[in-house]
Amino acid sequence: MLQPLLFCISMNKTVALHTLGCKLNFSETSEIANQFVKQGFSVVDFNDKADVYVFNTCTVTENAEKECRQVVRRALRLNPDAYIIVTGCYAQLRPEQILNIQGVNAVLGSNEKFNIFQLINDFKKTDLSCVFVSPTENLNGFGKAISSESVNRTRAFFKIQDGCDYKCSFCTIPLARGKSRSMESSELIKEFQKIIEDGFKEIILTGVNVGDYRDSSGNHLIDILEKLIKIDGEFRIRISSIEPNLVSDEIIHIVAESEKLCKHFHIPLQSGSNEILRLMQRRYTVEDYEEVITKIKRSIPNAGIGIDVIVGFPSESDKLFEETYDFLYKLPFTYLHVFTYSERPNTKAISINNKVPINVRRNRNNTLRNLSEKKKLQFYTSMINSHNTVLFESENSDGIMKGFTSNYIRVATKFDSEYVNKLTNFKITHIENELAYGKILGTNN
Repeated sequence: MLQPLLFCISMNKTVALHTLGCKLNFSETSEIANQFVKQGFSVVDFNDKADVYVFNTCTVTENAEKECRQVVRRALRLNPDAYIIVTGCYAQLRPEQILNIQGVNAVLGSNEKFNIFQLINDFKKTDLSCVFVSPTENLNGFGKAISSESVNRTRAFFKIQDGCDYKCSFCTIPLARGKSRSMESSELIKEFQKIIEDGFKEIILTGVNVGDYRDSSGNHLIDILEKLIKIDGEFRIRISSIEPNLVSDEIIHIVAESEKLCKHFHIPLQSGSNEILRLMQRRYTVEDYEEVITKIKRSIPNAGIGIDVIVGFPSESDKLFEETYDFLYKLPFTYLHVFTYSERPNTKAISINNKVPINVRRNRNNTLRNLSEKKKLQFYTSMINSHNTVLFESENSDGIMKGFTSNYIRVATKFDSEYVNKLTNFKITHIENELAYGKILGTNN
């Protein structure tokens, strides 16, 4: 076990933190920030001059790595004497590249990101960079992480799982985060209760592969959901993302039956072609996927469904892309997250022949984004005159406040502080500029 180093920290030191990548990364950055606060630092905005900058990185795409290099240089322009720490997935997989970025002082891998104050005994700028990166096989720790999207503590992202045992041919996450592991259910419930006590009304359960949750006592995600919905209080739970092969009949049933579970699923598809799914080494067919969506819609007709899709994977011909488009066109989903395939080192996909030209990848991305906009409008329109539960946020944007329904429709109405951070009954009356407008019918209290 790491032993803490003894040192003094000036109470007027400042730190700025910047996150690249997924909501899981954001929740982990929040925990890192809390550690700096406990050591007497003041957290400032990334665009402000700070004594220390911490970058929590992503490596899912080449653009994420490029952005990391850009933001490090931007921080050094703000303060050339700042101490620069780079951590996260990019740091875990390619620390030597980060060391080549002039001005970086410390590179911390996935295991080390929560041990900054045990590994660094001061934050004085030097020419020497230090690297603390554990081998992938040693990535077995679980760092607690909870973050908020809102200053008024409306929605919390709660990390309950980390790592992944899947072997998708395009993905570096198992290399960057190690094997699947989960927070123990007893600790999870205690932390969940604290989140409720802190005033959060929506808790998003997050992780690398949340559906693969399993603790040492044999509890799975369904067991956790059954325990959490029994906790007293005004709150709702949203599952961040879940693999299609892990959306069980039991999970669909409990989401359908419990008012404390959001009627919203985000289910990665990646491709609507069985040939491409096999090359991706995914664990299902398009027929399996369609069956899952059908079951959800049968049990929860108004369920919101988000889908991840990758375009331009090697060997994705025009014909195979059309298969994906046609498959999605007939599916009753709400929105797409479309990703352009990016070659990642140390993945099987990089050795697959028949690369798709970059311009073709971009065109396919735009095609699916247009489909997503149409599907989203269709879904929003179908909800006109429906009654929904909305959690409104505190931001007053020119007299308008916004929030999300249980099934993830973005709504807007006249600002009224009485309804901020409360689960509110709301009737949708019309759609305008990708927002659902309507009227408040009162709170659920």
